[in-house]
Amino acid sequence: MKISNTFNNSSTITGFILLGFPCPREGQILLFVLFSAVYLLTLMGNGSIICAVCWDQRLHTPMYILLANFSFLEIWYVTSTVPNTLANFLSDKQLISFSGCFLQFYFFFSLGSTECFFLAIMAFDRYLAICWPLHYPTLMTGRLCANLVISCWVLGFLWFLIPIIIISQMSFCGSRIIDHFLCDPGPLLALTCTRVPVIELTSSTLSSLLLFIPFLFIMVSYALVLQAVLKFPSAAGRRKAFSTCGSHLTVVSLFYGSVMVMYVSPTSEHDAGMQKIVTLFYSVVTPLINPVIYSLRNKDMKHAMKKLLGT
Repeated sequence: MKISNTFNNSSTITGFILLGFPCPREGQILLFVLFSAVYLLTLMGNGSIICAVCWDQRLHTPMYILLANFSFLEIWYVTSTVPNTLANFLSDKQLISFSGCFLQFYFFFSLGSTECFFLAIMAFDRYLAICWPLHYPTLMTGRLCANLVISCWVLGFLWFLIPIIIISQMSFCGSRIIDHFLCDPGPLLALTCTRVPVIELTSSTLSSLLLFIPFLFIMVSYALVLQAVLKFPSAAGRRKAFSTCGSHLTVVSLFYGSVMVMYVSPTSEHDAGMQKIVTLFYSVVTPLINPVIYSLRNKDMKHAMKKLLGT
């Protein structure tokens, strides 16, 4: 990587500085404790769902297999940012190496892309189960479920690969300070020696396609589900269908609502503080509350959780 920089008249640079959440030392310690608690609870909550699906034979169905994979994804998604943020809370330098920055950039966006695809296929699974209940076992086979899961992971990790490689080979000038708690493309591109509109346009286009295509797919799937549910003869059947889809729709709303605020509206309208808060919500808060949402609104999952915890 070619790096040129005039930061403090130094000719040798070891990485970028992530400002994170600037505050007095006491505040940094408090944030460290808070983020540590959130991280541990996220690992425990999503880990519990994975264990419950693995150990309860009744949950060995496509819907719960997808949910277990989603929880596994959430664990790694939050792990791509929080451990480094925790280290920075206790560090005076808050330095991240160039290779570490771009690895974080790659894994954070790849896991986020994979999450978009997973939310789409989970909506597709609910569409098949509710709109085609008699054909569901033959349509959503174990092989199809496995192929969908593999496709999500592969496509997610390939989506931003080329732009990230190109950005990592660019020259960086001036300040190496990133006013964020992670390596985000906006601040990184602002530090390049020369603007490359093609790269900015490519990144923006890929982000838009990644957000809107799965989101439209989810909305169409649930529009068809709603149309089918309204035709159910019994109120109990409608309540069960809405309960089954409600948790997923809540997760979709939380994730896409915050991500679209961040990446769809013009970046210039957001100050650094707003960017951090929104990014914190969809990358740290949603992985924390997703297990709660899926557990509270699903009787089978609640029963499996109680069995897992021995209560």
